[in-house]
Amino acid sequence: MEKRQLGNTELYVYPVTFGGNVFGWTIDEKKSFEILDAFIGAGFNFIDTADVYSRWAAGNEGGESETIIGNWMKKQGNREKLIIATKVGSDMGSGKRDLSKKYILKAVEDSLKRLQTDYIDLYQTHWDDETTPIEETLEAYAQLIKEGKVRHIGASNLTPERLKQSLDIAVTNNLPAYQTFQPHYNLYEREVFENGLEPLCLGNNLGVLNYYSLASGFLTGKYRSEADLNKSQRGGGVAKYLDERGFKILAALDEVAAELNSTPATVALAWLINRPSVTAPIVSATSTTQLDSIIKAPDLAITADQLHFLTSESAW
Repeated sequence: MEKRQLGNTELYVYPVTFGGNVFGWTIDEKKSFEILDAFIGAGFNFIDTADVYSRWAAGNEGGESETIIGNWMKKQGNREKLIIATKVGSDMGSGKRDLSKKYILKAVEDSLKRLQTDYIDLYQTHWDDETTPIEETLEAYAQLIKEGKVRHIGASNLTPERLKQSLDIAVTNNLPAYQTFQPHYNLYEREVFENGLEPLCLGNNLGVLNYYSLASGFLTGKYRSEADLNKSQRGGGVAKYLDERGFKILAALDEVAAELNSTPATVALAWLINRPSVTAPIVSATSTTQLDSIIKAPDLAITADQLHFLTSESAW
């Protein structure tokens, strides 16, 4: 398992990112610590979260995931060995997304406090805010980089047009440029990313950290009928995949997994890891059993023929 460079930065990560959206939502702090210990113990070093995780859960207000990660890093004393990414711009209760300079400069302090660190390796625009000029957002990031609070910046959920505009403005105005991009991308959800964003990412050497890598669990093979949807809190989001194309993809994953004596989840992640545009897919786990399928993906001996088969069977 080799490290990969994040965009044009000096940051190198192993090719799986742990997604912290489950912390403080589907697993509590104790279980989160157990999963993080196992992930890092397996040799990985990259954790992604956001200030808004997991505001949607009953009784939460946002920041729960960052707090858990901060408590864990303090307990383990391992901050310098990790690459920590978080995000800004989601609605934290104000009723709107906000990428104004004033908001970012306050939000970063809150994230730093929760994470119990004095710097963030990768600070990312979570959602677009078309009411704030791109220059203003990038100027805020420039200040944070100058102050040493942020090392590099990335983006998520931008349209191809807005991503290109942001990259162009950074060059024109001598401002920090996004080094990574987080799209919704997996074996089922391919069209939006491949049809405009992927060429931009490849052309600008952006590190791609795709989320929903396993399509909310669908690509693990856990959900194969309507009756399976109550298997977890995320089951409701899987119903849309229970169609002809979805079943065709599962059949292909089953076939390749059988050939490799592996699991559909491991194979689905291996396909992503072998995409020329992808740096480190984001994936979550709520048990060490789930984590086992994840950590095996980078070393899976998947062949070019098997990758081509998966690509053709999942064609959109």
